[in-house]
Amino acid sequence: MRALISVSDKQGIVEFAKKLQNIGFEIISTGGTFKILQDNGIKVIQISEVTKFPEMFDGRIKTLNPFIHGGILYKRDDISHLETAKLHDIKAIDLVCVNLYPFKETINKSDDFDEIIENIDIGGPAMVRSAAKNFKDVLIVTDANDYDSVYEAIKDNKDTLEFRRDLMIKAYEHTASYDAMIANYMNERFNDSFANKTFIVGKKVFDTRYGENPHQKGALYEFEDFFTNNFKQLKADASFNNLTDIDASVKIASSFGDENAVCIVKHGNPCGFSIKDTLHDSYIEALKCDPISAFGGVVAVNGIVDKALAKKMSEIFLEVIVAANFEKEALEIFANKKRVKLFSFGSDRLKISSDRYNFKHINGGFVFQTKDSIKDDEVLNAKCQTTKKATKEQLKDLEIAYKLAALTKSNCVTYVKNSTLVAIGMGMTSRVDAAKCALKKAQSLDLDVSGSVMASEAFFPFRDSIDAAASAKISAIIEPGGSIRDDEVIEAANEYNIPLYFTFVRHFLH
Repeated sequence: MRALISVSDKQGIVEFAKKLQNIGFEIISTGGTFKILQDNGIKVIQISEVTKFPEMFDGRIKTLNPFIHGGILYKRDDISHLETAKLHDIKAIDLVCVNLYPFKETINKSDDFDEIIENIDIGGPAMVRSAAKNFKDVLIVTDANDYDSVYEAIKDNKDTLEFRRDLMIKAYEHTASYDAMIANYMNERFNDSFANKTFIVGKKVFDTRYGENPHQKGALYEFEDFFTNNFKQLKADASFNNLTDIDASVKIASSFGDENAVCIVKHGNPCGFSIKDTLHDSYIEALKCDPISAFGGVVAVNGIVDKALAKKMSEIFLEVIVAANFEKEALEIFANKKRVKLFSFGSDRLKISSDRYNFKHINGGFVFQTKDSIKDDEVLNAKCQTTKKATKEQLKDLEIAYKLAALTKSNCVTYVKNSTLVAIGMGMTSRVDAAKCALKKAQSLDLDVSGSVMASEAFFPFRDSIDAAASAKISAIIEPGGSIRDDEVIEAANEYNIPLYFTFVRHFLH
């Protein structure tokens, strides 16, 4: 038996090669892999001894040779293949262990295009695809995490067709994602990322029990190992709907840096938010906005949940609590709560990914775009359009209200008072209806919105929203501006002596 080993990621390769050698494999290798195996006492055959050609063109040609691909590709149960192999003295290669040149690591550290080009693997993908195509006869290993299971399967004669098929599928995933990464990089560098084709590749993290509904299947996939490296399931498993709500709540709570932000979300929309001196106080204030909707909701805590906060949160049913972390005593309190699910990021504050693009499935395809985000200076640089200006405290509330609006389904209007969300209307077909709906909900909960600030993620098309705000005694307003009737809206704000700020950036969320 012969194994061809040529890997860029050397993790675990020496131990794997030793194990293969111990069960009778002859080892063939290339370049750096050959050297590290030889230096560790493994008897290894250099690739040029098999190909009868030296490595050429700075290593661009090493394995593209009939003695390699013939040894991988010929079918062991085909008489004509056997005769051809014998005629040309092509010996079988029974296992191929390959992972590819570090293209991703190269583009992360360098902008030198010549260096980047040299880190596009050619021979590696060719060998992987050849071995995968002939998986019935050849074991293809592309993942260091599979070394032990492959060795055990061979040793115990359990390398079944199904086992080999699973390795084959993983191999094609490996080369497909590699090519997708290269194509996406080239399009980003030369075509502003929006070329004829784009590729979305995610790695499976886990299955969910089902999708949005029990008759649907679901799973979580990740980019750049984000969930693997950060997201920890401390108590119970996350459902499909939990994950979308966690996403919404974490985006909001984490958007205020190191502040003690707590966000409560129900069905993808915030129903509570506050920033106070302590996380305990933030949660108490956030809950006041809509305690009915908060029941069975998702709470994101931008910090560490301690015993006192855990006790307070345990007073009502919360389906999910996601936090930067949990103290041991807090976990003990939640241990007896059967239905609550706990997740953390193992850090001091919540984390969000560095994704640069997002997409949404539509019937027959998907729409793809650069990721929307609120710049740190967006609210700070907002321009006052009225004679009266906001106070320092009002400006802080305007920032909170605006960020909440930008991260909530359109049409949306938010009301914030003393760094706490007191009313919100979202997902409405009319902006004025969103404003009225929010105020009506606040009234039903005996929440006083007078003196609060108001924000909208898009412009007010008519002055009627300003009229409604004045009736509710709103103290300041922030919106993007951009309506053909901006002058009427500004005039209305001046009539009521309400500070009005324009950011000139719209944040629709559909």
